[in-house]
Order: sequence, then structure tokens, then C-alpha cells
Amino acid sequence: MMAEQKLSVVAKPAGKNRDILKRLFVRLGILPFLLLIALVVFTLMSDNFLTVRNLTNVLRQSVYLTIVAMGQMLALLTGGFDLSVGTTLAISSVVGAMAMVAASTMFPEAVGLAIALGCLAGVLAGTMIGVFNGIGVAFFKVSPFMMSLGMSSVGFGVALYLTGGVPVYGIPVAFGDIFGFGSYLGIPTPVFVMLLLIVLLYVFLYHTRYGRYFYAVGGNTKAASLSGINTTGVLFSTYVLCAFFAAVAGMLLTARLDTGEANIGASMPLETIAACVIAGVSLRGGVGRLENVVLGALFIGLVQNGMNLARIESYLQTVVLGVLLILAVVADQIRLRYVASLKD
Repeated sequence: MMAEQKLSVVAKPAGKNRDILKRLFVRLGILPFLLLIALVVFTLMSDNFLTVRNLTNVLRQSVYLTIVAMGQMLALLTGGFDLSVGTTLAISSVVGAMAMVAASTMFPEAVGLAIALGCLAGVLAGTMIGVFNGIGVAFFKVSPFMMSLGMSSVGFGVALYLTGGVPVYGIPVAFGDIFGFGSYLGIPTPVFVMLLLIVLLYVFLYHTRYGRYFYAVGGNTKAASLSGINTTGVLFSTYVLCAFFAAVAGMLLTARLDTGEANIGASMPLETIAACVIAGVSLRGGVGRLENVVLGALFIGLVQNGMNLARIESYLQTVVLGVLLILAVVADQIRLRYVASLKD
């Protein structure tokens, strides 16, 4: 009897701890647990991991993924996804660099004007990818998978045709100095651009009526249409905004590379979807928080940085990223079951 009582006393705290972990998992998702594991593992593997210098470097490197992931989140919220975000980066980089070089040649004394015209041309060119995606998905009801996959092939082909596979050189030095390598108060300039976009998108999603339409359309398109929401317009604007964010990231990446590249962004679709899914954005649409997506993108950057410090080969890093994506999808399904069991 005494032995059975002791076992029951031990079992009760263990069961209570499992319930606490289960409720935390339901509320927070898999991301906090993965983040904690990554911090512990990479801190043990490298003494340089948790230094201020390295964490600042992680933040700077994660800017591009974070910005593109914010756009990918919009596509996932409406029940689709965008596989052409890598193409958008390439198009914006190539067109922006070519326009900047041409403008600086025409107006050698007006460097600021050349940079502004180049950035405008690059962002507009990249956004046009989203316009075509939006027309196909919203007006012609083409599957987001097929539409964005087709545009990905078209966009990369155009970028390679424009450059002949050769990087675009001759960009004004000031562009790279400010938007690629510049800093203010010890914080890299691209981080300020990222923070500005985060604030603007946060206000748009959670403090405007149109922002809430994205969740409504993703949750139930038919119900949203019957409620008077212009679902066609929401879907169209989704892919335009997604491309806009990718185009901005493309110009920032161009400043960092100091050249216009047609081969950048190939891994961006996988990385952005992984960042969103790890952050708890549902592949079914209608579920996801912006702050979690930002944290998810930073987590991907943290893992990549940790693997680099641990001298893990780039090929294996791709494997790890794929495993994380699969793990996040499985965890999302388990979480949905837990939610259903708690409601019952």
C-alpha cells in the first residue's frame, strides 16, 4: 500500500507537468521550444554564438528573410502561398541595379536621384510579378501553386535574359554604404527598414478593417463573400503585397551584394514558408500572427548562423531546414488535435 501511494504521489506531479507543457504548446506552438533548444545546442557548440556581435550579425542577416516572410504570411493567411518570391528578389535586383547604373551614368552628379530611381524601378518590377500572380489567382481562379510556380520560372528566365547570367556592376557606392553596410547607433540600416515595414503591416492587419479581411478570406472564402467582402480584391492585393515585400528585400540584398544578381533567392520560398509554419501560420489559411512570423524568421537565421559557426556543411543545412519544416507541420497537426480535445 505504501509503495502504491508513493507511486501515485510521483505520478501526479508528472501528469501535472505534462498538462502544463501541453497547454503551453497549444497556446504558444512549437516555436518557443525549438528556439530554446537551438539556443542551448549552439551555445554549447560555439563560444561565439551568444555574443553581442554575433547576435547583431544574425539580426542583420535575417532582415531579408523576415521581410519576405511577412509577405508570404499574407499569402498563407488567404489559404495560398507564393513560390515566386525568389524570382521577385532576382527581378527587383537586376532591374533596380540596371536602372541605377543607367541613371548614375546620365546624372553623375545626382547620386541620390540615381539611387531613388533605381530603387523605384526595382520595386515596381518585382511588384509586377505579384500583379500577374494576383490576376491569375483572383480573377482566373488558377491554383496559387501553379500560378506562382509558373511565374517563378518566367521571372528567373527574364532575369537571366536581361543579364546574360552576368552580375550587374557599377552601382553607386553610396547605395551599398547606406543600405548595405550602413548603421546608426550600432544598429544596421536594413534593420530600421525591416522595423518600419513590421510596424506598417502590424497596423494594417490588426487596426484596419481591410487587414481583417485577409483572415476572413482564409478562414472561409464563401462565408467572407456572403458577408460582403470583395474576396477577389483581397486575393489580388495579397499577391501584390507579397511581391512588394519581396521586392524591397531584393533591393536591400542588392545593396549588400553591391551588384544586381539574377541567381539570388532560389531558397527563399522554402525558407519563408518554413518561417511562417514554424511560427504557427496555418497552411489551411486564416490563422497566424505577424509577431510570431518575425520571430520564426529570426529563428531560421539563428539556426543558419549557429550551423555556420559549428562548421556544418551547406548541404546538410538544407537538410536541417527541410526537417524543421516537416517537424513544424507535424507539430501543427498535433496542436490542432490538442485544441479539439480541450474544446471537448
